[in-house]
Amino acid sequence: MLLFNLWIGVVGLAIGSFLNVVIARLPGGLSIVRPRSRCPNCGRQLTWQENVPVLSWLALRGRCQGCRAPISIRYPLVELLTGALFYASAAAFGLSWELLAAIMLIGFLIPLTFIDLDHWLLPNELTFPGVAVGLLVSLPLGWPRVRDAAIGAAAGYLAFWALEWIGEKVFRKEALGGGDKNLLALIGAFLTYKSLPAVIFLSSLQGSIVGIALLAARGRAGPSWSEEERAAAAERKRRNAEKGPEEELEDDWVPGATNMPFGPWLAVAAVEVLLVGGLLAERLPWPTSVLIGGAR
Repeated sequence: MLLFNLWIGVVGLAIGSFLNVVIARLPGGLSIVRPRSRCPNCGRQLTWQENVPVLSWLALRGRCQGCRAPISIRYPLVELLTGALFYASAAAFGLSWELLAAIMLIGFLIPLTFIDLDHWLLPNELTFPGVAVGLLVSLPLGWPRVRDAAIGAAAGYLAFWALEWIGEKVFRKEALGGGDKNLLALIGAFLTYKSLPAVIFLSSLQGSIVGIALLAARGRAGPSWSEEERAAAAERKRRNAEKGPEEELEDDWVPGATNMPFGPWLAVAAVEVLLVGGLLAERLPWPTSVLIGGAR
């Protein structure tokens, strides 16, 4: 089985290379298929030797072979992360339908995580198909699993929709992004409704701890927008002020110092429940162990 696990890990490296393309192109509305991979600085098309996961980055010492511009270390890190999670999934589930479901879930969570970190955005182009795929991979596991997955998708969406509504109507502020409910629906479709309490608890706990630490260390909980992004939001706000009440307003929200994208923490919690939920249920104290154990 070790060789099988390693082979799945290598497949994960290759998938991670493709996910880098998704992360870079999807937020800009670009095709993830064409053109072929190019240097983001000089636009030179990369050869196949420059596209070997991790090894090409190391051989080129993190620089474009043509213009010598630096290549972000995120590219090999995404490939290594995908490979490691694929390997861990193979070790956890073996050759089974659950393994396919696990690597499909990871294949959606990784690009959503990094896109949210960069753009404070969880694209519908990923979350909506993710919900559909989560339901489809439940079919071979029988009707009870399909039922639980469907309930999970609906409950995940409605739970965050309710929190979003309360934040806007009661507290007059946006506490959650609109894409968070779609992401939780995706997670519920793959892991069923039984996982949702554990995912919400772990994501909230870990996100709060890290957010407080970052706020204390550097005065900002989440990643900041660039000057270009802030200028674009200011322009959208100006246009909104000129529109009449019957016109549709644009999103002119700008993240404050205490804001942080929640999607990555939902993704981290989902992977934890997927791969080590049983171990966490055994090691964590009551009642946390009961909450996480219910997801198994």
